[in-house]
Amino acid sequence: MHKIEEIAGTGSVTQTATPSAKLPVSVIVAVRNEEKNLPQCLAVLRDVGEVYVIDSQSTDATPEIARTFGAKVVQFHYQGGWPKKRQWAMDNLPLAFDWVLLVDADEVLTPELAEEIRRAIQTQSTDGYYISLRMHFLGRVLRHGDASFWKLALFRRGKGRYECRLRDQDSSMADMEVHEHVVVDGPALRLKNPLIHHNVESLSRYIEKHDEYSNWEARVLLQGEQGSTELPPSFFGTQAQRRRWLKKKLYALPGSPLLLFFYRYFLCLGFMDGIPGLIYCGFQAVQMFHTKAKIYELKARLHDGPGGN
Repeated sequence: MHKIEEIAGTGSVTQTATPSAKLPVSVIVAVRNEEKNLPQCLAVLRDVGEVYVIDSQSTDATPEIARTFGAKVVQFHYQGGWPKKRQWAMDNLPLAFDWVLLVDADEVLTPELAEEIRRAIQTQSTDGYYISLRMHFLGRVLRHGDASFWKLALFRRGKGRYECRLRDQDSSMADMEVHEHVVVDGPALRLKNPLIHHNVESLSRYIEKHDEYSNWEARVLLQGEQGSTELPPSFFGTQAQRRRWLKKKLYALPGSPLLLFFYRYFLCLGFMDGIPGLIYCGFQAVQMFHTKAKIYELKARLHDGPGGN
């Protein structure tokens, strides 16, 4: 069972209004050992209604940094299964505002996007908004290599929820949602201004996180979608559905990691992003190789049975 261990911040959580200058949204930032990324993320969130930092027992200065910026820190204890970190926060926290914004520790809200959000949430006919990510990788903006994507990160409280693609999960697959997406009950539109995805962590940390992602993805691809038919693979669907359709087809082909690298680096012009583009496209191909190898490992274990070597 998941529980709230600690909520720290200034004042109590109430439903009272904040000054008009505040952006009336509840921001949820899921973290673990993000002391390098977190300051630039939280520095630009001082003018939002409230910020919750959902931590997973970080061993660095992440909680202290969050409190310094006035965020409410909540410790999340993952014990496997579903829900994972962000959905648990949406289900259990006493959010004070009608709109929820999901931001990662390595993402930065720009003034232009904040103002666009202020206008967008006044619309009564829309329940969610897709926001694009502008990725900075190794000090360079990636403009090619299929590196940009959209995520439904802003939605009315109670109207948005994460799809569950795999219920039998554990901490080896990360304690937060990996490639699950938020779905909303009503209409969703796209915002014009992007979130800045500016990772300043080391490549070692990047590889560590993607090792967990490949554990999860191997299970999803081997066992099939479990409990979620809301975003099925479809070439003519949303960006997420189209990517799932292409990935499903690509994984079945021999040499698919090399094909993925060729697609991203040459067909999607990843080579135009210089050395960072080469490394990014290479890492994407390597992650696919890791996932395929782990699928093979899981199949071998199933074949050997509980008593196998």
